[in-house]
Amino acid sequence: MNANAVPVLAIFEKKLRLEVPLFQRQYVWSREQQWEPLWQDLARKFSDCLNGEKDKPVHFLGAMVLDQQQTPTTYVERRQVIDGQQRLITLQIILAALRDFCREQSCEELANECESFVLNKGMMANPDIDKFKVWPTQLDRGQFGDVITSGSHAAVETKHPLRRRKYARRDDPRPRMVEAYLFYYNELREFFLGSDPEPPLAADQSLAARLEECFKALKSAIQVVVIDLDRDDDAQVIFETLNARGAPLLPADLLRNFIFLRAARQGEDQEALYDRYWRRFDDPFWRQEVRQGRLNRPRSDLFMQHFLASRRTEDIPITHLFVEYKYWIDEQKPFASVREEVAGLARQGDDFRRIIEPKRDDVLFPVATFLDCFDIRTVYPLLLHLLETGITDEQWKQVSATLESYLLRRAVCDLPTKNYNRIFLTLTRTLRREGTSPDKIRMSVAELRGESSEWPTDQAFRTAWKTTHAYRTLQNPKIVHIFRRLNDTYFDSRAEPITIHGPLTVEHIMPQNWIDNWPLPDGSKGLKDLELLFAQPDDPSAEATRNRNALVQTFGNLTILTRALNASVSNSAWRDKRPALLSASLLPINQQLHAAEVWDEVAIERRSTDLFDRALRVWPGPQ
Repeated sequence: MNANAVPVLAIFEKKLRLEVPLFQRQYVWSREQQWEPLWQDLARKFSDCLNGEKDKPVHFLGAMVLDQQQTPTTYVERRQVIDGQQRLITLQIILAALRDFCREQSCEELANECESFVLNKGMMANPDIDKFKVWPTQLDRGQFGDVITSGSHAAVETKHPLRRRKYARRDDPRPRMVEAYLFYYNELREFFLGSDPEPPLAADQSLAARLEECFKALKSAIQVVVIDLDRDDDAQVIFETLNARGAPLLPADLLRNFIFLRAARQGEDQEALYDRYWRRFDDPFWRQEVRQGRLNRPRSDLFMQHFLASRRTEDIPITHLFVEYKYWIDEQKPFASVREEVAGLARQGDDFRRIIEPKRDDVLFPVATFLDCFDIRTVYPLLLHLLETGITDEQWKQVSATLESYLLRRAVCDLPTKNYNRIFLTLTRTLRREGTSPDKIRMSVAELRGESSEWPTDQAFRTAWKTTHAYRTLQNPKIVHIFRRLNDTYFDSRAEPITIHGPLTVEHIMPQNWIDNWPLPDGSKGLKDLELLFAQPDDPSAEATRNRNALVQTFGNLTILTRALNASVSNSAWRDKRPALLSASLLPINQQLHAAEVWDEVAIERRSTDLFDRALRVWPGPQ
């Protein structure tokens, strides 16, 4: 066999057809597991190219195994894909999406260039099949052909419109390859055109110039290892060997080898460096896997990722961690010696442990537990920088208040989180350049604009607080956190604070199943789902039912209890539920319910206003 690293597009330059054997599985890649990570890799290389950083290391997409097939003289050359078919098909889909986007933007020359990498040209014995550079398994050929040959985004959507079965809540999924095409088309469109009010990267250059530069990156900076089998190679044995599951080295293991090999070459005492600085990273704590995004990763890898992102102030994909760290050391030489390097890693490793395993008396405890509860890890590089600079406890309290207010308001307003990585790396870069202070952090965050990054105003926060279905935007732990913090506002300087160590449960004061025991304001009974479906538009009972259903899910109707109520009590009438609810919790936030003789729409609105006034004090806005 022959193995060579080649630019990914070089595979498709020749006039050939890569056939996926019929016995292989269908196309199974999905958005969360594969499409998004691959797009992040591509977008990163595009960004490097547009930023003029063309010396960055090439990105490898993995290995592909191809087996030469005998081909009649007049036929297009064929190779069988033994391993890598999912990746090959996805790359073809991306090229088709890029071609159609270029064509839509009147970049016809580049569109034609893209097409030359997905379709064979010239004379062919069997053009209906031979025209395809990649030929998937039988069941996938129809949707693949639609994606490659339709010629435009609109044509693909016309062939595969959204459909919904009667009474279904969601649209039926389109074929998987069509979904992949639409995903990559939309990502390309957002990357090159931006989104209001955020301009695209390198907006000072023309769209055609940016597209051409990124296509060059696709041709040179993204590579694969192609393994061509010889006639005597056993394709099945090689496939099984490549897919064997050994115990892989972690990125942190590779980095340790890299660091201590350099120490030996530079004449530094490896044993002393290990004992003083590195031994802590061999604690089982660091190999424990925790969830980050869609995958579980060892804590050691996550620390190294956030450490490197904090120092370089740019996104570091965890799959590229070793290559990016080595590039940083080789090119930028940030440390005078390996001793200085491992001392910094040890110091920041201790800092990282404070963040992810905070002690209750640590000044980091409030912000660290909030970030864990809201599953936001993209702030960690910023926190590592702040710990590196050594800000005071009082400054930490100010920073914590700013970060929690910004992130919690956005969560309540159901604003997107996908730009948080960029936001906090940009903020870290600003602080490293201009100096670090709580005021600088607050001012920088307050200046952010646009749905993807703005700090919601009091008005936007109020509207979401009073009208949003809390459980559609927040999960149970986040709602518990909000009410824990609100509960603290009911203490004054004369009252002894109550520390809650046990779990809390969220309770709907007016139950979600309210129809049987909770009449509408006019005394009538509410309508059930089927009755609502067939109710007349002007039916007052239907309108009142819908209004109540919406109000029941808002913050004004929620509370926390130290002990959950059983279902029969939870759904009972207010006169029966109120004493049970109060006995299940002595929290100050619930003692106000003693005075509520009636619990209806007016009571919910009143409580919502009171809680929001307190929320403004806990999470002040950018004004």
